[in-house]
Amino acid sequence: MSSTLSTEQLVSGIQSWLLCESPSNYPDGIAAMARIIAGQAEAAGLKVELSAIGPDTGPLLYATNRADGDDRPGILILAHMDTVHPVGTLKDNPVRVEGDRLYGPGSYDMKAGIYLALSALATVARPGDTRLPVDFLVVPDEETGSHASRAHIERYAANAKYALVCEPARANGGKCVTARKGTGMLNLNVKGRPAHAGMNHDKGRSAIREMAHQVLALEAMTDYERGITVSVGTIAGGTVTNTVPAHCRCVVDFRVPDMGAAEDVLRRMRELCAVGPDVELDIDVELNRPPMVKTEAAAALLALVQGYAERAGFLLEDAPMTGGGSDANFTSAMGVPTLDGLGADGDGAHTLHEYILVSTLEQRLKFWELLLKELA
Repeated sequence: MSSTLSTEQLVSGIQSWLLCESPSNYPDGIAAMARIIAGQAEAAGLKVELSAIGPDTGPLLYATNRADGDDRPGILILAHMDTVHPVGTLKDNPVRVEGDRLYGPGSYDMKAGIYLALSALATVARPGDTRLPVDFLVVPDEETGSHASRAHIERYAANAKYALVCEPARANGGKCVTARKGTGMLNLNVKGRPAHAGMNHDKGRSAIREMAHQVLALEAMTDYERGITVSVGTIAGGTVTNTVPAHCRCVVDFRVPDMGAAEDVLRRMRELCAVGPDVELDIDVELNRPPMVKTEAAAALLALVQGYAERAGFLLEDAPMTGGGSDANFTSAMGVPTLDGLGADGDGAHTLHEYILVSTLEQRLKFWELLLKELA
């Protein structure tokens, strides 16, 4: 089986997408990227919908080859068009090919993955071209937690037999992902009592001192053997140096391998108590992505698609559990057999040296074409 596009055509198409900067905090850029993807999908004969999902983010894009009235459970392809790179990144880090590497902001994570999946879907755009109907959902806010798009992801996942996610293949081998840690966030605010640091120090209650105790307690929740990590990422407090600080706040990231660990960490964080007298803690904690746990159904799906990869000319291995979350966490938690990391092969996600491997593009496209035509 030969792919429908040459390496040169794939490189040219991906390069054109990379020239549209679409960071999460730039709705206009995301809207422009959505129009580019929508135009390509419509030209292929897919039915396309663009939906506004909030004032602070870009639109949600949905494309499908479903016939009218076909409500069978199908294949859900998930992707995101937002990147972490601010507008202007292209000025000092232009899109370019150097040897086997195509560099550009958002190339690896994950515009090339979207391009490959959409190019494959274009070959089966008519109803009946695939054994199962295919729904392609591209969200605008994955890099910031998919808060606006989560409900939409779960709505489509409720009618999915399988979920395939275009996040980049793991570096150093192009492996896919069947397990991800769940991700959570704690916002902790400490309220103390202000006082003059020289004349009335004893009457003050330092919020920063209290926060120091809490930071140590939080960091101590990390348990590498259980796969739990807790990291105090930002902290701020006080007003001026000659006043006992009355306020301090921190934001904490935590990662958990399964729901048992998640419930344990959530309980311990909610039960935090003040160490010093006359201070108050305000605790706001949530698990914003449930863990993606490898199930028997996901393992069976992996075994099936590994055959497609072999026919496309490469070995598709399963990566160890990763600490990073994705929208695959949502579909997996709903019981949908999910494979992630099926996008482009490369390296450097979230860095200025992000790239994809040009020599792997045709194989990856063949893989997606086989996936969509034969997965049942």
